[in-house]
Amino acid sequence: MNPLINRLVNLEQIKTVNENIGNSSPIYMHGLTEGIKAHLVLSLFASLDKNIVLIAENEKRAKEYLADINSLEDIGLYYPAYDINFYNIKSIDDQITSDRMQILIKQAKKQKFITVTTLDAVKNKLTPLHKFNESFVNITSEDVIDDGKLIKTLSDLNYTVTSLVENKGEFSRRGSIIDFWPVDYDHPIRLELFDDEIDSIRIFNEKNQRTIENIDEVTISPLNELIYDDNDFNAAIIEIKKEIHNISQDDSNDQKLVDKYNQIIDYLTNSHYVSNWDLINPYRKSNYEVFTDYLAEDTVFIFDDISRIAQAEESNEASFLEDITYQRDRGEVFNSFKDLLLTSDYLYKKIESFSIVNLTSLLKRSKLFNPRLLVDLKTMEAENFNKNIDAFVEFTQSLENKAKVYVLSSNEDNKENLYDVFKYNNKSNASYKDTSQVSISDIYAKEGYYIPSENLYVFTQKELYGHGQNKTHKKIKNKLSSSDIINYSDLDIGDYVVHENNGIGIYSGLEKIEVNNIQKDFIVINYKGNDKVYVPIDQMNLVSKYIGNKGEKPKLSTLGSPTWTKAKQRAKKAVDEIADDLVKLYAQRSKIRGHAFGSDTPWQNEFEESFTYEETYSQIRSIREIKDDMETDKPMDRLLTGDVGYGKTEVALRAAFKAIVDGYQVAFLVPTTILASQHYETARDRFKDFPMDIRLLSRFNSKKEQDQTVKDLKNGKVDFVIGTHRILSKDVSFKKLGLLIIDEEQRFGVKDKEKLKGLKTNLDVLTLSATPIPRTLQMSLAGIRDLSTLDEPPEERLPVNTYVIEYDENIIKSAIEKELNRNGQVYFVYNRVHNITLLYNHLAELVPNARIEIIHGKLSPRQIENIMNDFVIGDIDILLSTTIIETGMDISNVNTLIVYDSDMMGLSQLYQLKGRIGRGNRSSYAYFTYRRGKVLSEISEKRLKSIRDFSDFGSGYKIAMKDLELRGAGNLLGESQSGHVEAVGYDLYVKFLQEAVEKASGKEIDIKKKSDVYIDIKVDAYIPNSYISDEAQKIEMYTRIASISDSDDYNVLVEDLIDIYGDIPIMVDNIMYVSLIKSLAEKIGFKEIRELKGFVNLYFENREDFSLEELKEISTSFKGEMQMDLSDRPSFKIPISKTKLIDTYNLLQVIDNTRSNDEKNK
Repeated sequence: MNPLINRLVNLEQIKTVNENIGNSSPIYMHGLTEGIKAHLVLSLFASLDKNIVLIAENEKRAKEYLADINSLEDIGLYYPAYDINFYNIKSIDDQITSDRMQILIKQAKKQKFITVTTLDAVKNKLTPLHKFNESFVNITSEDVIDDGKLIKTLSDLNYTVTSLVENKGEFSRRGSIIDFWPVDYDHPIRLELFDDEIDSIRIFNEKNQRTIENIDEVTISPLNELIYDDNDFNAAIIEIKKEIHNISQDDSNDQKLVDKYNQIIDYLTNSHYVSNWDLINPYRKSNYEVFTDYLAEDTVFIFDDISRIAQAEESNEASFLEDITYQRDRGEVFNSFKDLLLTSDYLYKKIESFSIVNLTSLLKRSKLFNPRLLVDLKTMEAENFNKNIDAFVEFTQSLENKAKVYVLSSNEDNKENLYDVFKYNNKSNASYKDTSQVSISDIYAKEGYYIPSENLYVFTQKELYGHGQNKTHKKIKNKLSSSDIINYSDLDIGDYVVHENNGIGIYSGLEKIEVNNIQKDFIVINYKGNDKVYVPIDQMNLVSKYIGNKGEKPKLSTLGSPTWTKAKQRAKKAVDEIADDLVKLYAQRSKIRGHAFGSDTPWQNEFEESFTYEETYSQIRSIREIKDDMETDKPMDRLLTGDVGYGKTEVALRAAFKAIVDGYQVAFLVPTTILASQHYETARDRFKDFPMDIRLLSRFNSKKEQDQTVKDLKNGKVDFVIGTHRILSKDVSFKKLGLLIIDEEQRFGVKDKEKLKGLKTNLDVLTLSATPIPRTLQMSLAGIRDLSTLDEPPEERLPVNTYVIEYDENIIKSAIEKELNRNGQVYFVYNRVHNITLLYNHLAELVPNARIEIIHGKLSPRQIENIMNDFVIGDIDILLSTTIIETGMDISNVNTLIVYDSDMMGLSQLYQLKGRIGRGNRSSYAYFTYRRGKVLSEISEKRLKSIRDFSDFGSGYKIAMKDLELRGAGNLLGESQSGHVEAVGYDLYVKFLQEAVEKASGKEIDIKKKSDVYIDIKVDAYIPNSYISDEAQKIEMYTRIASISDSDDYNVLVEDLIDIYGDIPIMVDNIMYVSLIKSLAEKIGFKEIRELKGFVNLYFENREDFSLEELKEISTSFKGEMQMDLSDRPSFKIPISKTKLIDTYNLLQVIDNTRSNDEKNK
């Protein structure tokens, strides 16, 4: 038992509960802080030695309890509630079913553990316990099987028959093979029969249908918690028929309801199946039990504040009944749908027969479970030290000898750092053991507490390090490089990859190989004829995921054949031909001198401090990169990408402010008038305390206003203009334009972009985009433009719930009404102007009371403005629109999006549309629909799957990369190039392009230095499974290690590794050092570093590479032991020692410094 829990078990109050639980329940424990409650639950579990059910107020609180409990003792399980479904479609989440079933099985077996749940979750009707126990079918490899009976059993347990088993709850029969997937198994099961005997029982992979492993037995569990037999079905049908008989059928909704339930009766009669069991469970009037019937009689219920739970429950029940009334009026369900769930009162009566403990801070009256015994345990919140660890150490010194302190520091890193502080201050009262006065552990807890009567202190990360980061001391992560984004295309086994020297193969995973007692990880790539290449992980940079021309499968390369070398040569030649045209403007820009803005002024600092939100790390990093660009005299051309709602506008406004303070004008170009108005309002609000003239210039201004703004721009009165294409009109000129900001670049056509380029070549340009069009992304990746990324969401944002479904009126109607019921608004996107009125009529019929308006590009600007303004102020419920809305409208009240014919749109377009919702802190819903019965093309299907998969934040560039993968990269640079992209893969093509561009930009010196250094130093270099077990994470980490280019990269990676995975094992540090050595050796121009005959030898090409003066200086500057070999194979030699990697790096640093000094002196 955990020492802290052991201490709590010995509290007088816990002993009192233990002694009286049988005869004085309910017991109220009061005086408690939030932090102690989870620990008390664990103490009661240990002390009472009984099964425990913990009822929390809501799901969030339940999950917090679970985290606190399982951090100390892995004994808690969460019993989740189902979402209620009014429609005849299957909606149950397999994971929820699986989690619930796991707990019901354990409870039925009378096991002792802690179930953490909510009242909502225990309201469902369940199969009678005896029947539930009988419904499990156990099959062993020795059994004789009646296959017909087995198929019937699977049907009776509500498994769905299908041709291939790909989801939980399905089964299939093919000859002598029966496949099925029980809900509590991670993968499906395959039974192979030989006549009536079982030949084998196998677990198989649902994706490729291949066997994973053989097993000796399997248990088939019921799929539903409420199992129906023939009598139950018949009883339900009788009840439904009564409902139908009693209905008046006065209106169309009544008829719809009758039709719906008649259809359900047909299903039940013919196949004993219905998609949504919620529709018939209300008619299960008898032959059911409830959650409490599954529990051992001596189970103890613990409530986290009964009065709060009862209050929340009243409100939940009221809203449930409101929903039913609403759905009844719409013809979805009868009023008796309320019988789907048991009432709270019924549940309270059932719970009353068990022992009850209520945990509460204040003693208050409760309508429920009046206490028979009060137990007062006075606790206080733990003192906050807010990062002042020295003060905490001093505090522990001032405690009485009998005081006890537990520090639950959340991770190994915090644990050791804290212990080091005690050691550094020569304080001996702290250790990792319970015997010390201060016990430090890596256990997690949400918050600490103090029990005065026991002199017991518990501190957590919250009290020691505080919640948020200190605004002025943020660690700014290094910028995301091109290769980081390319590697967003995560590598899975079976993916096509390109090895720069060997060609296109198939990635087969990682393998650890031991050579001469040295262990290293290798990437395994399969080539034609099943040849394999083992790539050392320090050469990760030579391997990239293959993205071809049209998303088609490439031909595998043959090892040792000249074909690959020829393909590379052809691609390089082709790239050289286009590089000059491609970089003319960009190269010209890099040679042109622009204005170098001054460093930040006090005003700038004041402006930035007035931002009401906490900046994210990546916002601070991007702001720094943009300012650095602005402060040089080279014109900035930077692309700022960040997911929708990540704060790109704030970053842009800070750049604008900087330019204005320096006496320059700023133009902010946006694609639509609506967006211009929005940015204008935002800018006016942010700049309100500063004397700057901000104007809006768009077609919606009056002619007089436009003329005045144009005149004032020309004479320099206007500091900051925000507008649409109108800014590009011939009559608009600036007195002193210094910065151009372009929002949503993908919306501007080629002509607009040409005008922009002509606007002023020595201008600083900042482009903003959530999903950069692949060509733009590709230019940034190729290094022609600079790239900044915002890759963290603001704290309160919730991911958008994304559904990809066949268009179904009921679902859409429900989605719209759900949104309107919470006073929200809806976007409905249909991208065809010619028959958009048909959709209008359809929606008007579907939701007759909703206010609907149509908006599309063929309306006059004035009409568009009026409609959008009405929408923004909330006078319109549903905006039926073409994709005109995809650009940057920020209305936090719109949280449902429905897209019709979504399979016809590009991925970036879908993603932009999705970005229009979920901008507040409410749940938001995106429905991407396609027409009923429509067969989707493979690419449409993949595109829709991607939009669903990338429902997290920060998916913008993943989407652009995925689009590249699906559409192929050939069309980026025209048809002439597509063959080369297909031949060598996108990543390698971009690499060649980058080199060609650098050459054309006069950066040949960089190309000359880039060479692959061969390194063979005998050290263990791999990531052990005990450190990172997940292969995808390993690959990601190896990729990051391979891209270490200097000590800053190394330090950032060390911080990240320690932060995420804990202390770095020596073999992982070795790989990082090898990568660091490699990049520095590459920079200097070494070809090979090899451990041989007792020395680490650093070979260079010829003796003339270093002058005698340089050699002399290197010899003098290097503090360690070193020899030089100036024979035909010249090298620097360091004797082998335990610190050989550090010595090698130090020598390379000395050589690099010598070189740099020499170049300066020249």
